[in-house]
Amino acid sequence: MESQTSVAAQDRAAAKEEARRRRAEMRAAKRSSPLFRQKRRELPWILYDVGNSAFTLLASAILPIYFNSLVTGAGLSGSDATAIWGYAASGVTLCVAVISPILGSFTDFRGLKKPFFFFSAMLGVICCAALGIPMTWVAFLALYIITKIAYSVSLVFYDAMLPDIADMKRVDAVSSKGYAWGYIGSCIPFIISIALVLFMENTAAAMAIAFILNAAWWLAFTIPLTRSYKQIHFVERTAHPVRQNFKALASVFRKEGGVANRKGIILFLISFFLYIDGVYTVIDMATSFGTALGLESSGLLIALLVTQIVAFPSAIVFGRLAGKVSNELLITISICAYTFVGAFAIFMQTMWQFWVLAVMVGLFQGGIQALSRSYFTKIIPAEHSGTLFGIMDIFGKGAAFLGTMLVSVVTQLTDSVNLGAIPIVCLFVAGLVMFIVTARYNRPFIAKSQAEENAREADTARVQRDSGQSGDGGTAQ
Repeated sequence: MESQTSVAAQDRAAAKEEARRRRAEMRAAKRSSPLFRQKRRELPWILYDVGNSAFTLLASAILPIYFNSLVTGAGLSGSDATAIWGYAASGVTLCVAVISPILGSFTDFRGLKKPFFFFSAMLGVICCAALGIPMTWVAFLALYIITKIAYSVSLVFYDAMLPDIADMKRVDAVSSKGYAWGYIGSCIPFIISIALVLFMENTAAAMAIAFILNAAWWLAFTIPLTRSYKQIHFVERTAHPVRQNFKALASVFRKEGGVANRKGIILFLISFFLYIDGVYTVIDMATSFGTALGLESSGLLIALLVTQIVAFPSAIVFGRLAGKVSNELLITISICAYTFVGAFAIFMQTMWQFWVLAVMVGLFQGGIQALSRSYFTKIIPAEHSGTLFGIMDIFGKGAAFLGTMLVSVVTQLTDSVNLGAIPIVCLFVAGLVMFIVTARYNRPFIAKSQAEENAREADTARVQRDSGQSGDGGTAQ
């Protein structure tokens, strides 16, 4: 009997050991699979969106209020503070629009994308932390301008990394995950920062802690990308890289594989300018729009936070849908949804209507931004991604002022906040029409690129299979 018990125990031990061995083999096989290695390369890139988005929300919601207190504390009026902040924002926009394609073209050279990205991100992190140092409003504004420029430029390099991070089949999902986790990730330091400001008696000390917290958050999610990123697509450097850079920047629209040979790229940039202008206008004007209608400020801020939260799962869903249907169709649907948002705003009067708009914006905001980025990645030559994403940034930054200006002009002429939403509808309609035209030119190129990628993957799989068979044969001998 004891012998039987011992045998049974040995069998159980052997079964457990066999199960552990199989699990270990499965884990090893998973880690060695191409998809696993791909996801490990993608994750640090996605995490940077989590890090930098903290500064985005801080800059849009808290910094203007804090700057206003510094300016009014120095004896100037609140209107002066608003005007100065607006001038600074315009100056940053203009500066970034000018330098982005120049710096982006430098990063197309072998080995330069990572150091350019690292320097700009670290400059932004350091300056963000330094914003909490007691200083005059002039010094604070100057430091903020440097921070915002560094942040914006780092995003150009970051977007240009996407062709090196993900293949064409996964670029939609990866871009969407970046925006999605960025939305939800930004809420964590933002909520903590709001709590510090509300519950600490010393506002200056609370803001100093908030700035350091957001800088640390930004830094923590930057390091993984700087350690793991490897530039795959590049242009070889020559003996005169500066001269070569400016020649390349000037010729990118003419040379083979450049924009001039694919009309769809230029058309997309025009359509992107129109519809993203509408998106940015909705984002920038939402709070002031609701305030002008007499809605409570607390409800408005909560609604904007809800927008960030809703945008998280929505961006994920859009990324997954892009694997089943074309991102062309999803961008079209998003533009149509935003057109409805603009039309609804014309008749908006109550808080519940504002909440409806906030949720709708959250549903489509992440999707349209993420898929626009991945769509552009598909239609450009990867070796010129730095230059072309820099050019795309010009169109994005240029769109940051046109819509708000049109809304302001129409609002003043009609003396109606609601009618001020009409230009937003017009921008989306024009962007939709142009994007439909754009898609016609880009479909053949995307299909060709996809076919070439499938062929390369098939060749790689065949080589690996043949190598494995050869190895097995050698072992058998």
